[in-house]
Amino acid sequence: MINSRFSTLLLFFSGSGLFLNSLFMLIAPRIWYHELPGAVPDFGPYNEHFIRDIACVQLVFALVATAGALRPKSRTDAIAILALFYGTHSVLHLFDTARGFVATDHYWMDLPLVHLPALVFVLLFAFERRRSTPAGEVSS
Repeated sequence: MINSRFSTLLLFFSGSGLFLNSLFMLIAPRIWYHELPGAVPDFGPYNEHFIRDIACVQLVFALVATAGALRPKSRTDAIAILALFYGTHSVLHLFDTARGFVATDHYWMDLPLVHLPALVFVLLFAFERRRSTPAGEVSS
């Protein structure tokens, strides 16, 4: 069973990573675009404004993760939001790779920073949801 300490640490870790990545994108978008190990240029041409737009979204998710870590009552909601973000991001990468938009090596390239966080947060949400629902009560 996953305990709340693990959830808290995971939320802090995720929030920190999202925060640092968003700062990187805001401060040095060209370097982020060309030097990130995920081969970002494979997905389309450089667009500084769009990269910074995405950085703002990631900054919001960093704040959601941090709030979930600091406020136990909002933890399940924060995990659900992050599971949706990471999950839809992962599905999009899988779809783009499957349709040939990028080379098949992206399946493996995207595993650590795209697919694994999605899997972890979806599973964590399932455990948190089960833990937060009293026995005998049907979750809605």
